[in-house]
Amino acid sequence: MNASFGPFALCARQELLLAVRSRWTQIFAAVFAALALGVASSGYVLSGGHGVQDFARTAASLVELVLLLVPLTALLIGVLSLAPERGAAELLFSQPVSRRAILLGKTAGLLVALSAAQALGFGAAGLVIFSRAGGEGLPGFGLLVLGSFVLTAVFLGLAALVSAGAVGRRTRALALALVVWFFAVVLFDVAALGVASLLPSGPASRVLIVSVLVNPADAVRTGTLLGLEGTGAFGAASLALLRFTKGPTGAGILLAASLLSWLVLPPLLAARKLGKADL
Repeated sequence: MNASFGPFALCARQELLLAVRSRWTQIFAAVFAALALGVASSGYVLSGGHGVQDFARTAASLVELVLLLVPLTALLIGVLSLAPERGAAELLFSQPVSRRAILLGKTAGLLVALSAAQALGFGAAGLVIFSRAGGEGLPGFGLLVLGSFVLTAVFLGLAALVSAGAVGRRTRALALALVVWFFAVVLFDVAALGVASLLPSGPASRVLIVSVLVNPADAVRTGTLLGLEGTGAFGAASLALLRFTKGPTGAGILLAASLLSWLVLPPLLAARKLGKADL
């Protein structure tokens, strides 16, 4: 085994075991499963119907829930796990293992644990939907699951960046994580639309396009809805992106590139920051 991969795998496995045993991860899995089942079962209520929604309708209904809950959970659980108290940090980083391997390994272990928790919720909802409504729309539901995993990875990377070097300052790191979540998931869209409303049509479209590409939550939302409903159900920012790329294929490529950069850059910056930190 590669000398650098061995410590990484060991840290990932240890963090995975700790996360699986954690009450917070177990609560997240139970809550996520209950919400997914609830959305699948109650989707027709507002329209006067009854029964279980199919996969496509359930996925469209779950998009906003995923965008709110998954980043928040990844940030909070990530900071709690990756920002150790001073005594634990001194013991951990005194081991003959690079800080990079420790941080990236722990982040990978958390990613597997949280993804498994979500898979349980999606799987439970999927079994109910399949038994009641059949398999129509299953690919779109799978796209939402993939988007949820991507969001988990992105915001765990941001949690690692927030936590790097924050030894003994976990409360401050948690507060910063909440600020990151609020800005990315709640405030960013409002601010982008506000700025665009003050500009002429051309510059406003460019602002909206950039807002979709630079925010991972918006990129996942747009990509998921693009896969679920094509060009039929979009907001102003997504429509501006589609006009710019002249179709869903170009939009998908840009969204994938944006998310890939979010997947790679925050963990690498976190490892670099931790390597320079005075612990």
